Amino acid sequence: MVETSLSGHSQVSVIIPARNEEENLKSCLESLIAQTGVSFEVIVVNDHSTDRTREIAESYPEIRVIDAGPLPAGWTGKNNAVTMAAPAARGDWLLFTDADTIHLPGSLARAVKEAGENGADLLSYSPEQIAVTFWEMAVLPVVFAELAREYPPKKVSDPNSPDAAANGQYLLIRREAYEAIGGHAAVAASILEDVALARAAKAAGKRIRFRYAADAVRTRMYRNFRQLREGWTKNLAILFRNPRQLATTTLLMWLLPWLILAIAISGARVNLWWTAFVGSFLYVGFRIKRANFTSGMTLLGALFGMPMFAYLLLRSRRAHARRNVSWKGRTYEPKSNSDRASEETTIATGKLA
Repeated sequence: MVETSLSGHSQVSVIIPARNEEENLKSCLESLIAQTGVSFEVIVVNDHSTDRTREIAESYPEIRVIDAGPLPAGWTGKNNAVTMAAPAARGDWLLFTDADTIHLPGSLARAVKEAGENGADLLSYSPEQIAVTFWEMAVLPVVFAELAREYPPKKVSDPNSPDAAANGQYLLIRREAYEAIGGHAAVAASILEDVALARAAKAAGKRIRFRYAADAVRTRMYRNFRQLREGWTKNLAILFRNPRQLATTTLLMWLLPWLILAIAISGARVNLWWTAFVGSFLYVGFRIKRANFTSGMTLLGALFGMPMFAYLLLRSRRAHARRNVSWKGRTYEPKSNSDRASEETTIATGKLA
């Protein structure tokens, strides 16, 4: 076992961009400081916070704290923040993780070992999602079920498949691979920087390993409906290839059981229609169940989450079409669909500088 060290050369540099994260940062840092079995350092990048984020980070003498520089035109805040930290990092591996994550004991050493055993240059975990409020519990199962359909982990992890994805809440990448693809600076304008980095890595012949990892990390992404709406408005339109079509399909799947139920209640061929209702509702439930949430949350997703997911998809599509996306007090002008298609083609052909 390698002795844990927070100074000198490190096997892993953990980089946490933090903007107004006073609610989350303490728990995140304490879960990281307690890691064993690997030498590591932790760097917090204070991204122009107006709350106690910097003060909390500085209260831990083991933590290195740096400030993000001015935000360059065309960059997202997260990309700017982590780009400030990467050159100062001393690790052979870089772990980019968010301030709202909790890292289970020993997970950092196990992640490095898992990457090595699988020959991965980039290892990304989809964390266990903590949901507390009603809309968290209803919406998250639907979102993550559809993400699992859009980005199947087996295909993402298959070097012979063109599919590429990563979750920016936990993205461990070999330093030499990160530098070879240009780091976050190469995807500076990308709101979905984790997927963009994964695409660049795979296009460059780097191996990706991606999986659900409740055994390693957990997170509570949003603490109220306003945060949930703003966060998924930022992301959904670029996570899915055709958000309007997916919104329509989702609404139709949600409406179908209730339409069948109305017919059944009317008394027309009662047994047949009740059977159809149960079958259609079970199909919806099984579609959502793949997201690794409890049965109760799956039921909430089937009853209430699907129409809300459709609404958020359309809201996100409209925000991106208007090139006006807000997040944490900043407003971005995301690329148009044609710009994104051009960028994806560039990445796919390995020409990303």
